[in-house]
Amino acid sequence: MKRKPLGAASAALLLVIVLTATFADVLAPYDPLATQPEIRLSAPSRAHPFGTDDIGRDVLSRIIYGSRISLWVGLLAVGIGTAAGMVIGLLCGYCEGRLDLIAQRVMDAIQAIPGLVLALAIVSVLKPNTTNAMIAIAIVIIPGNSRIVRGAVLSAKQNRYVEAAQAMGCRHPRIILSHILPNVTAPILVIASIWLGNAILIEATLSFLGVGTQPPTPSWGLMLSSTGRAFMEQAPWLAIFPGLAISLAVLGFNLFGDTLRDAWDPKLRRQG
Repeated sequence: MKRKPLGAASAALLLVIVLTATFADVLAPYDPLATQPEIRLSAPSRAHPFGTDDIGRDVLSRIIYGSRISLWVGLLAVGIGTAAGMVIGLLCGYCEGRLDLIAQRVMDAIQAIPGLVLALAIVSVLKPNTTNAMIAIAIVIIPGNSRIVRGAVLSAKQNRYVEAAQAMGCRHPRIILSHILPNVTAPILVIASIWLGNAILIEATLSFLGVGTQPPTPSWGLMLSSTGRAFMEQAPWLAIFPGLAISLAVLGFNLFGDTLRDAWDPKLRRQG
């Protein structure tokens, strides 16, 4: 019961973020790329609730459009990483043997490198842009997801109905899709929802370091790096509002993931 208010609040917050990203064209009061040098570094006001940056662009409009970048990168990166990790985990957990051994050593090698460092290395080798940042984040996600799925598959294989299906001569693809995959869905959805927040944070960090989204495209991390850091004392709102947007998005996805975990984990339900 204690988790339900947090779950509802996180779901409402995520709904706001999704709607903001979807209807950015309607919600943004100004063109995020339009410059007005005569009102540069204006403090928050009725005309510009979040103020303006060093070349007179409306900060609120740029944050609204920046939500599209964050959500797009997060959803695609997590989707790709989750799908790839699920396939690897299913095959390794079901087949085991040499395939499992080789795949796990590769996953170990990838996972031995800190996620942000690995993402930085990948984007540095490729061309710094939003698409390559998304690919890098997806690669970071794969090892952890594959391990979770592999563990769930190894556990599901011990069930009698799986052994019965194997004894009856059912084909392996049918056993995986009909009997094993349903046992993997809940944990992978939970970890994917949490990874969405992490993906948004990694994208913001890559953009902050100059190897993610490139100017003049509005990006929360890029806003912190360019104007937010340069005018921290003179115009603190340039750092406060993008930082707040990142924090709320990450918090919302993490709380939502915790709520899903509590709802779908039988052990936690019994404890509650």
